[in-house]
Formats: sequence, C-alpha cells, structure tokens
Amino acid sequence: MGSPWKGFVEFTLPASPPTAFVSADLSSTSPVGLSLSPYGRSMSFDPGMLHNNGHTAYANGTGPGIRETGLVEKLLTSYGFIQCSERQARLFFHCSQYNGNLQELKIGDDVEFEVSSDRRTGKPIAVKLLKIKPEVLPEERISGQVVSSIPVHLDGKSAPGQAPTGSVCYERNGEVFYLTYTPDDVEGNIHLDTGDKVSFYMDTNKQHFSTGAVSARNIQLVKKKQMRCQGVVCATKEAFGFIERADVVKEIFFHYSEFKGDLEALQAGDDVEFTIKDRNGKEVATEVRLLPQGTVIFEDISIEQFEGTVVKVIPKVPTKNQNDPLPGRISSRIGFNDKELPFGEKDTKSKVTLLEGDHIQFNISTDRRDKLERATNIDILPDTFDFTKETREMGVIAAIRDGFGFIKCVDRDARMFFHFSEVLEESQLHISDEVEFTVVPVGPVYKLFTKDMLSAQRNHAVRIKKLPKGSVSFNTQSEQRFMGVVEKEVVATNAKNASPTKVKEKEAEEGVIAYEDCGVKLTVPYHNKDIEGGGYPQAGDKVEFSINEVKRTGLQSAVSVRVLNRNASNAKRLIGFVATLKDNFGFIETANHDQEIFFHYSEMCGDLENLELGDTVEYTLSKGKGNKVSAEKVTKVAAVNGISEDVEATVMMGKVIRPLRSVDPSQTEYQGLIEITEEGATKGPNYPFGIMGMSNKADGLQKGELVKFHVCTVAQTGQKMASNVVPQRRAMVECVKDQFGFITYEVGESKKLFFHVKEVQDGLELQTGDEVEFSVVLNQRTGKCSACNVRRVSEGPKPVATPRPDRLVNRLKSITLDDASAPRLVIVRQPRGPDNSKGFNVERKTRQPGVID
Repeated sequence: MGSPWKGFVEFTLPASPPTAFVSADLSSTSPVGLSLSPYGRSMSFDPGMLHNNGHTAYANGTGPGIRETGLVEKLLTSYGFIQCSERQARLFFHCSQYNGNLQELKIGDDVEFEVSSDRRTGKPIAVKLLKIKPEVLPEERISGQVVSSIPVHLDGKSAPGQAPTGSVCYERNGEVFYLTYTPDDVEGNIHLDTGDKVSFYMDTNKQHFSTGAVSARNIQLVKKKQMRCQGVVCATKEAFGFIERADVVKEIFFHYSEFKGDLEALQAGDDVEFTIKDRNGKEVATEVRLLPQGTVIFEDISIEQFEGTVVKVIPKVPTKNQNDPLPGRISSRIGFNDKELPFGEKDTKSKVTLLEGDHIQFNISTDRRDKLERATNIDILPDTFDFTKETREMGVIAAIRDGFGFIKCVDRDARMFFHFSEVLEESQLHISDEVEFTVVPVGPVYKLFTKDMLSAQRNHAVRIKKLPKGSVSFNTQSEQRFMGVVEKEVVATNAKNASPTKVKEKEAEEGVIAYEDCGVKLTVPYHNKDIEGGGYPQAGDKVEFSINEVKRTGLQSAVSVRVLNRNASNAKRLIGFVATLKDNFGFIETANHDQEIFFHYSEMCGDLENLELGDTVEYTLSKGKGNKVSAEKVTKVAAVNGISEDVEATVMMGKVIRPLRSVDPSQTEYQGLIEITEEGATKGPNYPFGIMGMSNKADGLQKGELVKFHVCTVAQTGQKMASNVVPQRRAMVECVKDQFGFITYEVGESKKLFFHVKEVQDGLELQTGDEVEFSVVLNQRTGKCSACNVRRVSEGPKPVATPRPDRLVNRLKSITLDDASAPRLVIVRQPRGPDNSKGFNVERKTRQPGVID
C-alpha cells in the first residue's frame, strides 16, 4: 500500500551552488533516488533509510547507503560533530561508529561516512566513519602566474563588496590548475598585477571548513609583467631612431623593423608606445606603435604666471664643454622664497634675443619624471628696457627681403641688418616704418649675409620695437629763421628728356646762401626741393630760411627757403590742373580748360611722387626751341574749384564723339566732346569737357561711349562745358583666367578689355557670360587701358554639356557585330617585319614540347 506522503522536498546547498530540488514519489514500489549536482558531483540514496529505526546503512537490506565527506569540527570523549563538505549540515556521530584507532582522530581531519537516522529522535546522524588520508601537498616552491589580481581602490584598500582575493595558476603534466590567495599570502606587502610571474607553496585553506580548498601561500614576485611604455620619437635616422621615454629621463634606441605601422608616416614628435627588451646587454624598444597625438605628456605647466629677471642668457655660440640642455637662468621671488630656474632655447615664446637684466614673464614647468622645475613660455615685458643697460637706437626700415631686412640708422652711416624673428610684439613691419632697436655683434647665424654685414662692421639689430609715426628724425631743424642773400643759384639740368632719377643726380650741384650769425659771415648750401612758394631764387635774391643739421654727419643746409626780394623781374604765375603724367614729363590743363601745356619733371618743385591727375599747380610759361611753349617752376598748390560753382542740377545723357587728347594723341584738339542723346532725337547739342570735368580723373573715356553728366558754365569765359562726367558701360565677360580676365569691350584697336580679379566688387567670382558694369582706366605711362570697379549686373547662362546628336545615338544603338554597314577598321599602313618584309612570311606551326626546330 502506498504512502500518503507525496511531493517535493527543498533544501539549500552551501555557498555558490544553486538550490537543488529532491523529488520523492512514495507511491511507487520501486526506490526513488535523489540527484544533486554541487560542483559537478552527484549522489543517490534510498529515502527509506531516513525512517530506519536502526543504525544500519541499508534500507531493508536492499541497497547501499550514500557516502559523504566532511571535516571533524568537534571531538569529545565518546562523540563528536562533522561539518559536511557537500552541503550545509552539521551531523552528530558516536565514536563507536569510527572504523580505526580513535586516538589518531583529531579535529580538522577529513572523514568519509554514511548518513542514517537516530532511532529515538529521528534526526540524521553519521555512521561508518573512515578517516581520509590527506593529500600530500608538494613542499617545493611552484612557479606560476597571476591571472587575477586583488581589486583595490585608488587609496590601496580592498574594493567594498568584493572578496579581497586573487588567483594564480600553474601548469602540471599539461593541465592548468588555479589557486586563490589573499593579501596576507603575498610576501613583501607588494601588490601583484595580472601577468606577473610568481612562485609559491600550496596549502589547505583551514578557514573554510565547508570547502577545504587548497590555496597559494608565501607568494614571491619573480618578474613583473612586461609593461608597455610610452614616449615621443625624438630622432629618426636612415634605419633606426630614438624615443624619449615618458617614465624616465632617458632615450631608447629602436630599429625600424620593430615599428608596427606605416613607416613613411613616422616622424619626429610622434607619440608612440613600445615594449623594452634586453639585447646584447642594452635596452631597446620593440613592438613600437603610434599613439594619438597628445597622449604622452612629459610635464605639467603652471596656470599662474610669474615675473622674474634674466640672470644668465643662453650663449649664441655653444662652448665645447657645454652639456647643460638648460643653460639659461631666471631669478624670481615665488611666495616668500627667491628661486633660480633654468631654461632652454625652446622655452621662449619668440626668438627675440634675451639680455641679462631683462624683466620677463613666464610659467613654471614641472617634469613628471624627475620633478625638475624650469621656466617656460618666457615673454619679454614692455618695461624691460627700464631694467637693462642696453643702448637703444632709432631708424627707418629701408629694405625688406624674405625673412630679413635692413634699417637706415639715425646715428650710423651703414644700413643695419635685422631678422624678422627679432621683432617684438609680433607686429608686421613695412618699408618706411620707424623702429627702435639694440645693436649687438653678429653671431655665426648671420654670416650668410657677409657682404652687407661687412659694411655694418659685423653688427646687427635685435629687439626691434615699432614706433609711432613721427618718432624718428634724421635731422634737427632750427626754430630760428635766418636772413641771407643767394650767392649761387642751383644749376638746373637742361636735358628735357632725362629721367627723374638722373635729374636728381644732376641736382646734386647745390646753391649757396650767404648770411650772418652773431656778426660772423657764414654760407650754407640749399636745394630746389627745400624752396617754398613759387619760383626758384636767383643770384642776388634776398631769402629767409631755417637751418637743418643731419644728426649722423653734422652737415648743415638751408630749408624752408622763401624768396623775399628778387632783383630780376617777376614772371607771371599761372594756375592749371595736371592732365597727363608720362614717364618723365606731363601736361597741364589751363585754367580755361581748353588747352594743355607741356612740362618736364625737372621743372617740378617738391615731391614728384605725390603728384596725381587733377592736382592744382602753379607754373610759369616759357618758350624753348622753335618757340614751343612749356611750363617751368611747377609747384603744387592748394586745390581750387575745377570748373565753376555754376553747375546745373539736370542730369544729361550723351555719347562721346571725341575723347581727350591724352586718350587719342593723334587728334589736334585737347578737349573731348559729348553729344546729347535723347529719346526720339537723333542729334542734340555738343558740350566739350576736360580732365577736371570727369568724375574719375583716371577714367579714359573712349569714342562712342554713353555717359551721364551735368552742364556747367566756366566763370572766366562763360563757355558751357560738361562736368561730373560718368560713363555708362555694360559688357559681357569673355573669359576668366586664374587672376585676371577679359571683357568683350572695344577700346581703341583692341576688341577685349583686361581686368584683374581684385577689381571685382564684393569679391564675386565672375564666369564667362556674366554682364558687368565697369570703369576704364588709362595708364598714362604705358598708354594701355584696363577695367576697374567691375560690378556684376546679371549672371550669364550656366554651361551645359552638349548632348550627342540624335543621329549618332540612334546609329550607335542600331549597330551590331553582324551589321555589314557598320564602321570597319581600315588599315592605313601595313606592318613590316624585322627584315623589312610586309607582314609575316613564315607560316606559323604548333610547337611540340621538348622538340627544337
């Protein structure tokens, strides 16, 4: 008859093994087994044994009981307790159930037993105990490797919530075994990392009775894991290079064969990682790989900036015994202490020469490897010249080349060489800029410029500072005005076709003025360029002047010379306007705007470089050979009204029917002529115009161009003339090259008008076909015209790829290989053989392998 108990029994196994379920079906007549799988082990037993009234190991004598293992936890005179190894259970046992010498049984011994039940209480007990012989652990040290290090926080303590254990492994007979360890098992109180080589003893873990596991003890570090180091490539040679290490202040060799990557991309300054190995007793870098730029950091730079004084500069010429990479020294008070910091060539923000006593600003750099401090980002402060004992000189930039230039000095005859790296405040210099500088002897760096440096007595300018305009003066001018008489007038050149530069050379023959100063009779030279007002002084003229002295040489000359009384008859001075400027001569438009007068540049008083079209000038008429009238003693004066203030407000439209003679030199009339054009009218009145009537004096109006203008009345003659003439030009862009292009516009004999892309307004990129408005500028010296102020009015059509004709497309679609009417290959020249025969005369035969013909 079956038992009424039927169901499931649940209990928990020790530590990490999952909960096991036991199914006991008592309705079945056959015995039901129990299957457990803790740590891969299994056992089975008869449930009837749990209800046996005796201490036998069999249930009704039908089958054997299960055998378990455990650890003797407590041992008294006649009984004890066993802690089961496979499950969380503590079983009672009687000493009579021990099979062996009871005197040899001790606490902690491993035993094997069967489970039965007490007949009085029904509780499970251990019977048939046998002592298990302990595994003989080897006493020699075992070599192994750390496979899992003990997890730690940054402060070195064990991570919370995790067992403070690690694991090591060792190999025996081809099998790998793993053992745990604790920090107490490591000798020397060192932290082991994964991969470290170690040696240890094996020992049974007596702290956990439930497992009796074997652990590692007395662990010694044999060899640290080969760590990957980092650094920066500092030098590359033909087949090898050197890396500056990030862990120690040292360089390490590597061969290109050890570089894992594109060798062509490797260059000095690249961040790399590598492994260090010993070869022939020397350390070398192996398995070199690139790292992202900025990975390797050698030093920490302070955010705070400090001020200090340079006490030792880096020598320009290194000595043979100089091995210090940081030869410079800076003294600074940091906190409450005086500190002297070294620095090297790369620690300055610029290449400007440092001098002892310089007041500078810097940051402090601390090397992570050896904690060495040095000054870096060194910058010269503006007030440094108040601290140094250097002598500052002044001058003007006279010439600029690629990377260097020359200064015209106030106190020296020779031009002074300078390099762009010596310019302070990163300001860009231009010719005529005024500067202040210090002169030092030339170093070997500048021996390239020996020719110029010899003239400068082997000196060069350093620490160059740009000055405001007007700070530098090469001369000193007396405030006192002197009175004198012209003893000798300046002899002007008679070569009317000489160039302006040659004229200046011939004007070196100066005039002489006699005067008295404190009762002493003196003479002083003068030049035409120093004359004020109209007309040159002549011998016997009384003049007023100031005295100018050159600082460098001490030479004196008369300046601001003004004629007070002239013995010769005064010639009439006329007013005119510059109409044309050529290479060495020009033309002046008269005050009536109806004629032009020739003048040579040698007759120009003052600076010729500042003379422009439309400038108002004063001149005297003279007759030369062949009674040709020309202007002489031309002087630029303040501007006056060009034509008249009587200008009509109405805007007229017209067409140029005759240009100015400067545009068309073949015509006899100077004035240009504009014809009124109105809607419905084919012809209107004509109005003349001169250079002063044009809105843009440089605009070369061509015949046939449409213009807008106003009509004005000349006060002197009452003549009606065109003024404020503005051309109305529109044309198409014919083509655009790299930096220039051409407009389809007829100017003289040319059908195209040149323009530069810089003349295009708003920075637009013009395309072929664009419609533009523009002005035409006539180069007075070359006689060529070009377009300026180019403005796009409308865009041209976009270029479209020309499609294939339909007849060709249809033809190609219909062609087949069998089409007899399709295009065929036609041989235009027959091939010839080496013997000059046509084609191949020898019949081709199939060659048999191994047979030679």
